[in-house]
Amino acid sequence: MEKYIDGFVIPVPEDKLDEYRRIAEIAGAIWKEHGALEYRECIGDDLNVKDMVSFPSAAKAEPGETVVFAWIVYESREHRDKVNAAVMKDPRLADMMEPGSQPFDCKRMVYGGFKTLVEI
Repeated sequence: MEKYIDGFVIPVPEDKLDEYRRIAEIAGAIWKEHGALEYRECIGDDLNVKDMVSFPSAAKAEPGETVVFAWIVYESREHRDKVNAAVMKDPRLADMMEPGSQPFDCKRMVYGGFKTLVEI
């Protein structure tokens, strides 16, 4: 069965990484409780590869910011829509979803849903 993936890239201020991790751990647990198969958030490490477009450049990271690359795995797009609808109604997420309460600029998050092309 082909899986469906939500992916996102977020520039995050380095001095707010602890706060970001706390929120990501809570969010990940909520997504998994509502049925997500996998939830990963990864912090940039080797980001400036010669002759490639860097993640900081693509994410328009500013000085003092790093990049989070993350994805959530679902059974299908329909499953994603069902899980995300439940997550968005979860009261534990309400405070974290308030504008200005996140340790990053939501307007700079790159997000999209992806069909599986290759799964080995």
